[in-house]
Amino acid sequence: MLHQIEGSKAMARAIALCRPQVVCAYPITPQTHIVEGLGELIRLGELDNCEFINVESEFAALSVAIGASAAGARAYTATASQGLLFMAEAVYNAAGLGLPIVMTLGNRAIGAPINIWNDHSDAMALRESGWIQLFAETNQEAADLHIFAFRLAEQLSVPTMVCVDGFVLTHAVERVDIPEQASVDAFLPRFEPMQSLDPDDPISIGAMVGPDAFTEVRYLQYYNQRTALGLIERLATQFEQRFGRPAGGLLRTYHAEDAEILVVAMGSINGTIKDAIDEMRADGLAIGLVTLVAFRPFPTETLRAVLARATDVVVIDRAIDVGMGGPLASNIAIALRELPHPPKMHSAIVGLGGRPAPKASLIRLFRQAAIQPWEGPHFLDLNERVVGHEIHRRGKARRVGPAAEGILIELERERLASLAEPAS
Repeated sequence: MLHQIEGSKAMARAIALCRPQVVCAYPITPQTHIVEGLGELIRLGELDNCEFINVESEFAALSVAIGASAAGARAYTATASQGLLFMAEAVYNAAGLGLPIVMTLGNRAIGAPINIWNDHSDAMALRESGWIQLFAETNQEAADLHIFAFRLAEQLSVPTMVCVDGFVLTHAVERVDIPEQASVDAFLPRFEPMQSLDPDDPISIGAMVGPDAFTEVRYLQYYNQRTALGLIERLATQFEQRFGRPAGGLLRTYHAEDAEILVVAMGSINGTIKDAIDEMRADGLAIGLVTLVAFRPFPTETLRAVLARATDVVVIDRAIDVGMGGPLASNIAIALRELPHPPKMHSAIVGLGGRPAPKASLIRLFRQAAIQPWEGPHFLDLNERVVGHEIHRRGKARRVGPAAEGILIELERERLASLAEPAS
């Protein structure tokens, strides 16, 4: 049924349709509305047989979910940004124990400096934790991916993050088709855990593992992630057959068949990129898009096959490996190196800390890739004058204070100077 609804509320309704038995809640912007929505559904009796547990921290939220999952319950939680870092130990524990928890990650920048707006720094910080990571482009996909994620996580017994861009998706009101309970029940069977604590059949979950077995346990995590590649594709086909629209999968393409330039990106920025591509194709430029849905497991072979036809690949990262460049670009570089004649790759860091990525700026970036390639990562719309001023200032004196303060002061000077300029 179609609803004009906030993204977080749509996700809450989709999660409720999955019949979670334990929801662990701790508020942190921008995911708070999701667990609030679930709490309301439980209060109204629309989601029954579910225990809503308020906890004292993000670490506790995932720790309780781990305990619930280990006891055989379908468990869910959500977090964002520093909240994910605070639960980092538990994130690794859930993956190492093979517990099929589903968690929404409302993607948000990580400080310092303090910033509550959207980028992918949080997901990238824990990308090697052993969780599956699926990225949503729209609120429809964000809702659908949760249904998909429970099925995927429970079939493999691997925890899964659904990554949704904070504010851009979580707080946007859009039309979303919320499926009927019967359809979700047909796609997502009753939870039958691969492992659960049972006094009548005692086992150890979380036992100490020494050097004689640790490599083998880690290998099985690797094996499960590789197995997920094929399962994600099969479940995506089943989802589309059941619900009449695509969701999940490893990746999607847009005007990629004849493209000489291919852009690769994750998340909501793909909507703006599609608008830029439409305009550029109208001007005769053969450019297309690859929207990556699954970042972990990384679809190396599938992506390589798509990118092999291009002459140039522009990778859009919403996070940065400091001193290296874009984490997505690093993964794509690995995928491309096996090609006999790989396309030229151009890395761009875009939208850190919620900075807008206007269509005009993206078009300039894509045209530059076709005309004048660059080395290393390109920072879209970087204020080079302000950065240069701060580097110069820090080179002149020892006690200069935080870089963030210096940049903010210079930006304010720049703003005041522009206001003082006579109107043309």
